[in-house]
Amino acid sequence: MRTALLLLVAVLLVGSGSAHAQLGSDKHEGLARLLSYSGLFEDTYTRSVLQPFAASHGTQIQFVASDNSASMLDRIRAERDDPQLDIVMMDTSTAAVACAEGLVEAIPRELVPLLNDLYPAARDAGGECGPGVTFDHLVIVYDTARVPAPPVSLRVLWNPAWRGRIAISAPPNIQGLALTALLAYADTADWRNADAAFRELRELAPSVKTFDPQPDGYTLVLDGSVVFATGWNSRAQLYRDRSGGRLGVMLPDEGTVGQVNTINVLRHAPHRAAAVAFMAYSLSAAAQKAVAEHLYYAPTNVTVQIDPNAEARAAASPIDMAKVVHLNWREVAQMRDTWDRRWREIVESAQRAR
Repeated sequence: MRTALLLLVAVLLVGSGSAHAQLGSDKHEGLARLLSYSGLFEDTYTRSVLQPFAASHGTQIQFVASDNSASMLDRIRAERDDPQLDIVMMDTSTAAVACAEGLVEAIPRELVPLLNDLYPAARDAGGECGPGVTFDHLVIVYDTARVPAPPVSLRVLWNPAWRGRIAISAPPNIQGLALTALLAYADTADWRNADAAFRELRELAPSVKTFDPQPDGYTLVLDGSVVFATGWNSRAQLYRDRSGGRLGVMLPDEGTVGQVNTINVLRHAPHRAAAVAFMAYSLSAAAQKAVAEHLYYAPTNVTVQIDPNAEARAAASPIDMAKVVHLNWREVAQMRDTWDRRWREIVESAQRAR
């Protein structure tokens, strides 16, 4: 009888432990969870922002990695009725969809007074929902071992010498949308008027090796698969450092397209108070300075003073900022399906026909 009782107690203890472990898993062990970009961003953002926040606030933020903003949107949609995340950092065009669908919440300025310290473009980036937390911009990356003279113009891509040696991330990837808008603006001074841009892209298509670089264009340049690729400045600068300068980064003379990442608190976040506190910290001068100097994003907080070398590499100087074509990303989101279709019918079909 005593043996049976002990066995019963053991079973109950194991069951209780399993239930407790499951409960801890469901509650993420008291951690607020941030969904954002994988790879170099995750590593550097964790060291530069998440760890200092934990040290100063006594609250841990667990980084949950995702390949891109579209994947993030898919995940928070799937968890709409039972959110397993608290915060999402994603590009503004995708965040606009999340806001419209009620997946993330509006944050009033009285709750996060630091919103008053942001550039207007950052305050407005998320519409009614989360603000801009980083400014980035479109660049062309290239192999410095095979392109000894640093290029300065987008037109280098049309040089027949590079036929079959170019990688472009086509729509629905936001890089393809940005490239389309930049070409349209260069041709007509109106980024919405893209007819000429699509004709130019059709001419470029036979030189493109892939419109879906995997895992990304930076890696394909560094492993010798291509010579040129589209990219974002922040990640390109990190790869430049990691490669000892093998990866070159070009801010084209034609200009660039600004891209904003927004930070959002999920509706019904399990740890909302911690999520709002982290949003505020991410917008602070200390966090923005760290991001600019370690990740090469231009700060969205107007009060930030950063190292001159980092300012140059983040393209945050007044001269570089003047080159930025400012898009209304909510309009871009509405045009995404149309441009995606035109890319497939006009541009990618020309590559297949070569």
